[in-house]
Amino acid sequence: MSPLTLLLVAVAVAAAPLASAAGGASANGAANDLLPKYGLPKGLIPDSVASYSFDETTGDFEIRLAGTCYVWFGDHLVYYEKTIRGCLSSGKITSLSGIQAKKLFLWVSVSGIVAHPKDGTLEFQVGFVSEELSASLFDKVPVCGASAGAQLRGVAGVIRELGLLPVAED
Repeated sequence: MSPLTLLLVAVAVAAAPLASAAGGASANGAANDLLPKYGLPKGLIPDSVASYSFDETTGDFEIRLAGTCYVWFGDHLVYYEKTIRGCLSSGKITSLSGIQAKKLFLWVSVSGIVAHPKDGTLEFQVGFVSEELSASLFDKVPVCGASAGAQLRGVAGVIRELGLLPVAED
């Protein structure tokens, strides 16, 4: 990167916490806009950001959502806790907490995310296991849903999870 580009990124990152103090919509926009500056899609964070903090020297961040929520990315159900923490650096998030993904009948904690721009994928790490998904699934900021998780608690959720019959999404 050129020195001018680095300076612009540093100014934007330094100004971002000021935007988060203005309210939910501004906090969400600023938090989501921070991710592409580090090579990650803005759709990794749902639309309900209430506030966030980011330490540009360490990369440590904390995002507070308005509440817990569920989001579908294709056929993958993801649960966001009210607080998400991690360490952001170029093309990856490490030490991640506050995000879980549904795999079969288990919820697993996502511990890291790595971008693979040449392949157009994101690698989601769950301990020593990982799964790659198309980065295009995360191009748009997702809308939080409180009821999406309830779909999997009923018969329709089990049928959908097993792929026995097509089940319409809300």
